[in-house]
Formats: sequence, C-alpha cells, structure tokens
Amino acid sequence: MKNKSMASSLLLLGALCFGSCSSTKKLYTTSCIFPEGSSIEEKVRLSAHVVPSQRQLNWQKMEYTAFICYGINTFTDKEWGTGKEDPKQFNPTNLDAGQWVSTAKEAGMKMILLTCKHHDGFCLWPSKETDFSVESSPWKGGKGDLVREVSDACRKEGLKFAVYLSPWDMNHPTYGTEAYNDVFTNQLTELLTQYGQVDEVWFDGACGEGPNGKKQVYDFKRYYETIRKLQPQAVIAVMGPDVRWVGTESGYGRDTEWSVIPAAEASLKEIANSSQQEAGTGTFLPTGGNMKKDMGSRLLLEKANGVIWYPSEVDVSIRPGWYYHAKEDVKVKTPQKLIDIYYSSVGKNSLLLLNIPPDKRGLIHENDKHSLLEMKRILQNTFAHNYVDKKYKKLTDNRLDTYWQGSAKNKVIEIALEGEQKIDRLLLQENITQGQRIEEFMLECWTGSEWRTVATGTTVGFKRILRFDSVTCNKVRITILKSRDVPQLAEVGLYKSSEEEKM
Repeated sequence: MKNKSMASSLLLLGALCFGSCSSTKKLYTTSCIFPEGSSIEEKVRLSAHVVPSQRQLNWQKMEYTAFICYGINTFTDKEWGTGKEDPKQFNPTNLDAGQWVSTAKEAGMKMILLTCKHHDGFCLWPSKETDFSVESSPWKGGKGDLVREVSDACRKEGLKFAVYLSPWDMNHPTYGTEAYNDVFTNQLTELLTQYGQVDEVWFDGACGEGPNGKKQVYDFKRYYETIRKLQPQAVIAVMGPDVRWVGTESGYGRDTEWSVIPAAEASLKEIANSSQQEAGTGTFLPTGGNMKKDMGSRLLLEKANGVIWYPSEVDVSIRPGWYYHAKEDVKVKTPQKLIDIYYSSVGKNSLLLLNIPPDKRGLIHENDKHSLLEMKRILQNTFAHNYVDKKYKKLTDNRLDTYWQGSAKNKVIEIALEGEQKIDRLLLQENITQGQRIEEFMLECWTGSEWRTVATGTTVGFKRILRFDSVTCNKVRITILKSRDVPQLAEVGLYKSSEEEKM
C-alpha cells in the first residue's frame, strides 16, 4: 500500500518513471520507487541512479536567471497589492523592455522570469478573463502588452523567457469558487500560446482570500497538465514538480544540497506548507524562511519509499523589497554581497534567481545595473583562468559527458597544475546525467614535503565551489571520502580570486 501511495504522489508530480526500481545499473529519469524491503544500502545505490529530465537538465545549466517583479505595486509603492487598485495608476513614462533584457544578458543571466500577474490580480497583458490589466491603464492608451514586449526582447537577445502567474487573485470575482480554476487555466493558456516558447512557469504557494472573502482550492493537476500539453519543454517551479524552492529568500542555500530527495518531501502539501508563506495564511515568511537543513541524507532515505529528482532554486532580490521603491535606491546589494550570494547558491548546487525590479520609469535603475555588472566583471576576473594542467582534457572541457570515474577501491585523483600557482577557489561538477553520487570530499595541496588539507565539502551535484585560504602549490589531490556509487567528476577548476571580491 505504501508503494501505491508513493506511486500516486509521483504521478501527481509529473514523474516519468513508474513502478519499482530493480537494478542499480539502470538509470531512472526523475524518480524511483524502492522495492519493498530494500535495505538502506540498496536505497542509497538506487538514489545514485536517478537522473534529471531533459527539461530539468536544461534548466540547471542556466545557473543564473533574472526575476522581474513589476506591476501595479510599482506605482503604489507597496510590496503587496489588494486587488482594489485603480488600473490607471499603472503608467510607466519610459518603459523599455529591451533595456531590462540587455541588462540581464550583459550581467550573465540566461533567462527572464516576469511577474505576469501577482496576488493583486493585475495582468501585464490584455487578458480576456479580466479588465484589471494594462488594457485599462493609460500606458500606450490601453493598447500595450508588456508580456509581449518582454518575450520579444528575450528572443531578440537570445535569452529564455519564463512566466510567473499567481494562482491567488485578490481581484477576480470568481476566486474561491470552482469557476476560478477555469479562469486561471484560461489565463495560463493565454500566456502559453500567445508569446512563443516559455521555458519556465513559476507558481508560489500563496493562498489567501479573494474579494468575496473565500479561499481557492487550486486544481494544480489541471494546471500542470495544461503546461505539459502547451509548453512541454517548460519546467514548473517552485510550487511544481520540476523545481523546488530552497526555503529562504536570503540568497543562501544549503552546504549539503541534494537534488535527489525522498518523494514524500516533494508532495504538494509539503511544498505548500513551506513555499514562501505561513501555512494557510498567505503571508510570506521573513528572510530566514523555512529552510530544512536536511533534504536528502541517508537518514531520510532509510525511512523513504522512493526518491525524486527535485533540484533547488534560490531566489533573492537585489533590494530589500521585491518591487521598486525609491527609498531603497541606496540599499541595493553591493557587487561583493551578490558575489557571496553567487557562491552560496550556484556554488552550492542550486540555480540563482535574482530579482531586479524596474522603476516607475520602466527601467532597471542605474544603481542596480552597476552592482550587477560589477559582480559579473569581478567574477570573470576570478574565473578567467583555470590552473589545472590542460592535459586533463576531460576535466576542463566544460562537458558533463567527459569525466573521471573512480572505482570502489580508488576514489582519489591527483592533478598537476600549470606550475607553481597560488589558488583559493575549487570548482567541481559531477556528471549528473548519470546521477548525483558524491557525499563528502577533501582537497589537499602538495606543499613540497607533505599533503596539506585545505578544504572539505559534502555534496557536489551540478556545481560546487569552495572558498579557502590562499595556498601555493603545483599539484592537488581530491579524495572522495564518501559516495553513493562510483564517483564521476566532469569538471575540476582551481582558481585565484580577484582581490575585488573582498573589497
């Protein structure tokens, strides 16, 4: 009965692999149900053979994307609207979606996620389901469509395009009734059929009262089916089956981040209860969030009936708020703070979703742009040169399908550098197309007379970056101290940080 219950949960979450896992040599796309009576050793080995779907892999490879929170709140100077605002308040004076996208591209971001509708219900496109939209605003005489402008700009600049659509709607009169699920599905269909390819659909778990005082029972299964039918390549996050929220809006992920987690942790109820809100209240959590320290350890696997590939996304705003407020122009995160966040998200097996809210003019503010571009420049200086000797082609070609593979008896790799070098950054990548396996590792440097331990870490996954005190050496040794199957390292990078990181 437990396996049947787990199978239902995985089906609801859009998993592609059903039934029980039976062989550790086989790969399981997105999920695996453990055979009845599996030992912890068998569960660990099976978990190491669960791999991402192609859409999840494409998503992970982006690493760094932009969130654009823009809407009626921008003009009311609030973080949360009420659904009672006058649409005429939405009136940017110099809106340039091209500037948003070009700024994100120059900063190194790979996708734009636009808040097409926040909880207030105001739509940035002329939806047929409501007149609470740009169509009722003075912007472009009511003829504007901001979703189209952003999606067109993304295609022009070669960035991916994603949509945020809040299920909670404080304005629509049908919210709190079954009819609203039709309305929401129709709005979702509009976004997925009128604006070209959509690479991510982002839901959060907020569920509060509508204008009639009622709360909605969301038909997420229907929403997911609509997305899979209309945009099958799109990942569904973070109240969805493909990508999970890390659990905090601070920008800082876990030191130990598993992409393969017990399926029970991926249930809708679990997501809703920890997805940026206090359960049942619709109130966003403070920066500390609800981040569990342990999402995929052996202890959790021992109690699990199955696992699912469910990678982490870290979202944070470049400002204290998610929407633009002039008083926060002097509170934009510094390049050094953003770099610290980068190491603590992308460098910890997560994707970084960084919010850059345009101002009332309709432009990314100069202060935000300056921090973004300085972050990019400084990081480029740090990672400009990999000091690993180029003879290790499989470890320096930026490909997952070429890799070093250890064995049950040999989990140590010794790597020569390009002569004597000063280093303080280690970058590792696993071949996650064959699963996530490494549980603990150690970096040692040869000092001329002995091996000196300079850094240790736990999970690697798609990417892990460790910072450590500067050391000079001509060779290093990486020891996989613990793994769930034979380790596969696809990339190894050793770097010296730019002094500007510390300023």
